[in-house]
This record gives sequence, structure tokens and C-alpha cells, in this order.
Amino acid sequence: MMSNMHLMPAFACRKVSTIKASLLLFVVTGMFCCGAASAQALSVEDDTGHVVTLEKPAQRIISLAPSMTELLFSLGVGDRIVGVMDYSDYPPAALQIPIVGRYDMLDMEQIIALQPDLVVAWLTGNPRTAIQRLKEFGIAVYTAEPDSLLSISDHLLRLGQLTGQHQQATDLSQQLLNRLDAVETQMINAAPVRVFYQVWHSPMISVGGAELIHDMINRCGGTNIFAELPVGPKVNLEDVLLRDPQVIIASGSDRESPAWLDDWLQWPELAAVRDQHLYAIEPDLVQRHSLRALQGMDTMCEMIARARP
Repeated sequence: MMSNMHLMPAFACRKVSTIKASLLLFVVTGMFCCGAASAQALSVEDDTGHVVTLEKPAQRIISLAPSMTELLFSLGVGDRIVGVMDYSDYPPAALQIPIVGRYDMLDMEQIIALQPDLVVAWLTGNPRTAIQRLKEFGIAVYTAEPDSLLSISDHLLRLGQLTGQHQQATDLSQQLLNRLDAVETQMINAAPVRVFYQVWHSPMISVGGAELIHDMINRCGGTNIFAELPVGPKVNLEDVLLRDPQVIIASGSDRESPAWLDDWLQWPELAAVRDQHLYAIEPDLVQRHSLRALQGMDTMCEMIARARP
């Protein structure tokens, strides 16, 4: 969902991961080539190890994560989505789909009434007891827990198989992998830059080493100053001052920076403040595991590059 303190080994690991993703793409494509003429069931393994099997491509889909909603639209099956989770606001057409719940509560009665043949769930974003109940009702549930840019490729391929959109999934996945390889090549000799990503100000929340934003920072030649911490860590001012980030990036909006970003101006000894590298970025571009994450990565790379000596 790699710390640049060891930049070259990290890039080497990413190269292996890219190869693994490419192999997955080959395997999925091969499965379709070999089985296109048959009426075999469609089966994929989700992120919990559960094998999801459909007799035919899903036609009535419920998405319980905004990021998965975006991926389904990218695959060209937005018109098959009959229910979504709250905050599924992109693309705009998603706003017209009935909402079947929020992160902490699902409307089980509505979900069952919609008669989905596939529910796409989010492991850490949906109530697990509710997901288990859906399975007990005999509903096919694909559970995702993406944690990196490469995982977006994986989910495109698997959802492409479950929806019969294997060619679209293969094309999109390859485009993503090509873009990641291009960025990796650009950053091979780039000097590392210390980065503090601030999700929120009170309490002060950053990102750990197993998150999408960390992956972006790393790929952009940055060093996440809290890479050793778990997901969504609460941090304190003293630690930020001690680690002296060269860039501070805050979750803002598509129109303005958060007011609290300017709070850092009272600490002129910080490299990021002294050299005027305080930035804000639209959260949905860096916190959602969708194809828009590539746009978020490009923006983040530009911000980090400005601070590179």
C-alpha cells in the first residue's frame, strides 16, 4: 500500500518487482489466449488469498472503495457498477451511482437488493464482518489491499479478468509499467532528497514505508523521513525538526494549500523552509490506487526535483 537511504538497492528491488508484474501480465494474457474458445469459469486470487470464481464476466458490480471504482471505469465497465462507497467521486459519472455505505458501515439490505454478481471490497477500508456476511449470502467478493504503484497494475489485470476486459487491462497495465520504468531510469543518478509528507496537522500524521505515497517519494528519488514507521503514523514536531526535511509536501486540495502548511514558516532553520520548498498536492492523486496516481507521481517528482542540489 524502500527507503532511499539505500537508493540503488531500492531501485534494484523495484526492477525485480516490475519483472514480477510483467510476468503476471504474461500469465493472465496467456490464460485468456488458451481459454478464449472455452466456457471455463473466470478465477482470480484476491489479496486475502481467496479465490474468486465467476461463471461469466461480471455484469452487476458493487465497488466498496473509491480507488477500485476508478479502476473499473478505466477498464470501461463503469456502466456495470450498480453501487459504490461514499466518496466515490471520480470520474464524474460515479456520482450518479447509488451509495451503498461508508467506510465504517455498509447497507447490507441495499447491497443484497441490488443483486450484484461481484463485490469489490477494500480489506482495511470496509468492515470485515460485513464482507464475511456478503460471502455467506453467496455473493462473489474480490478483496483488494493495494499498497504501491505496482499493485495498481496487479488489480487492473485481475479485475480485467473478472470483467472480461482482459485486453483493456493488459494495455493499461503495460502503459503503467512503462511509465514506472521511465521514471526509474531518470532517477538512477539523482541525488536523494529528504521528504516529509504531512497528511494532517493535529495530530500530526505522516506516511510510513508501506504506503502508496512512500512508493511515489522513493520512485521520485526522495527519502521518506519516516519510512521506518507503520501506516499512517502520528509523529511529533521534534522528530521532524531533527530529521530536517528538504521538502515538505502537504495534503491540500485541487485549488489551495491547507492553512496549516504555513505553520512551518516559524521554523526557518528547516531546510525546506529556508529554501522555500513547501508544497501542497491534491490528496486523491497520491492516496488513491488508481491510474491518476501516475499524475500524482509526476507532480511529486517535480516538487522533489526543485529541492535537488
